[in-house]
Amino acid sequence: MAEERNERKGRREGGGRGRKREDRTPREKPEFEERVVHISRNSKVVKGGRRFSFGALVVVGDRKGRVGYGLGKAAEVAEAIRKAGESAKRNLQTVTMRGTTLPHDALGKYSGAQVLIRPASKGTGIIAGGPCRAVLELAGVRDVLAKSLGSNNHLNVTKATLTALGQLRSKEEALALRKG
Repeated sequence: MAEERNERKGRREGGGRGRKREDRTPREKPEFEERVVHISRNSKVVKGGRRFSFGALVVVGDRKGRVGYGLGKAAEVAEAIRKAGESAKRNLQTVTMRGTTLPHDALGKYSGAQVLIRPASKGTGIIAGGPCRAVLELAGVRDVLAKSLGSNNHLNVTKATLTALGQLRSKEEALALRKG
């Protein structure tokens, strides 16, 4: 009788929803991970009211030493994020690392923002805030101390962090520059 009732109501035995776990195709991991750092809303007053547009700041990285940022602007938030992601993938830079941390201290400056990054001992984690944390995580740095000084504008802090990461040199690179 219970079986008959389930058939009438269109239910299957097992009470599951959707496809079974075995049936699902495993999704392949994308090459780059995206993180939305900031979304800004802009409004323009027109005859019928206000017209909004959105800007997105996105950081992408592979957690293996490549990281970049991008800006996207559009009438829809999703479109702005998509554009920013594409822009970020075109502007990637390689980060020099020593194990899970950085080879030495660096101070990155961009406009009014300054970011100080320092290597940390294994197990420290990422001690950083906001845009700086997003950039360092997606670059693949696991142990680092960072301090944002000056301006807290999201875009400028992101650029200052990338400037600081661009200054990093390994011991071998530094010796090669001195000899050459």
